[in-house]
Amino acid sequence: MSIDQHGDTNLQGASIRRLPKISLHDHLDGGVRPQTILELGDAIGLALPETEGEALAGWFADKSDSGSLVEYLKTFDLTTAVMQTAEGLTRVAREFVEDLAADGVIYGEVRWAPEQHLTRGLSLEEAVEAVQTGIEEGEEAAEQDGHDIRVGQLITAMRQTDRSLEIAELAVSWRGRGAVGFDIAGPEEGFLPFRHRVAFDYLASQFFPTTVHAGEAAGLDSIRSAIIDGRAVRLGHGVRIAEDLDVVSREGDEVLVHFGDLARWVRDREITLELSPTSNLQTGAVGQWGEELADHPFDLLYQLGFSVTVNVDNRTMSRTSLTRELALLAETFDYDLDDLETFQLNAAAGAFLPIEEREELIELIAEGFEQ
Repeated sequence: MSIDQHGDTNLQGASIRRLPKISLHDHLDGGVRPQTILELGDAIGLALPETEGEALAGWFADKSDSGSLVEYLKTFDLTTAVMQTAEGLTRVAREFVEDLAADGVIYGEVRWAPEQHLTRGLSLEEAVEAVQTGIEEGEEAAEQDGHDIRVGQLITAMRQTDRSLEIAELAVSWRGRGAVGFDIAGPEEGFLPFRHRVAFDYLASQFFPTTVHAGEAAGLDSIRSAIIDGRAVRLGHGVRIAEDLDVVSREGDEVLVHFGDLARWVRDREITLELSPTSNLQTGAVGQWGEELADHPFDLLYQLGFSVTVNVDNRTMSRTSLTRELALLAETFDYDLDDLETFQLNAAAGAFLPIEEREELIELIAEGFEQ
């Protein structure tokens, strides 16, 4: 099986790009088109390391492949710099949705932190409104191009600042107007979710769903805090839950594993893992298991019955797509269409939507894979 220049491949006669997909972990400021960065950057006099779109795309990929989440996050200085006006935010959000649709996504959740987009005078409310306008324009453009897609906002607070309650209240105020959930992001080590317990208490009182970045740059304590303090029903990455698994023996396809209490809780309660294979390699999140995709505990978690989903995390930084991530996994672990369908069904079940709408997604996925 070969993966083409667009990340696509045929699996059992089906184009992976054409299959219906769900995207749960996709950062707005991590998916800005390089050409858009050049154009918006030129308008504000932003110094850039490259002057051509393809070269800038390569720069992001090189800088992101550091093995460190802290270094990986530094590349966002450029993308957020061109997302400080209503016009910039709207354009980026519109193109983001168009790129999702071109990737075969039928439902997506885009996460971003409004507090990082206020340096040119926008208020939090104006920033969210600008992104929502772009999302709706993107949905309309996709529909005109023959793609049916819906995208919701995951309003995100930065874990190293003290605005989480304010951002939580902002998210709840946009419920029914585009916001579907809440997240905290940023440097994970040293900033565990319990620091934002007041915000999470408020969200719980409002029955507003949360996903929490945990188990990427920090381990089991971070995951534990995300579940206990953050009431997380999904884990942003969560890959290091594998640290709570003790592989006793392997014989062919048979693996004997001892579960820790935390791993068993996450598995048995079907807490969704928002795994991002390429990104997890780039940031060193899976470094203790190895440096190749074959070393990623994705397949172990899948075979043990965890609710695994496949995500891109940051399309620009990782120079990837959901199509490419699925193709790489299929190639590495010999997955077939049934496996890829399972990942999409897991994502549909974990989507921050009413049960009736999740069931509709499940039907669309089943129909798409059957065709």
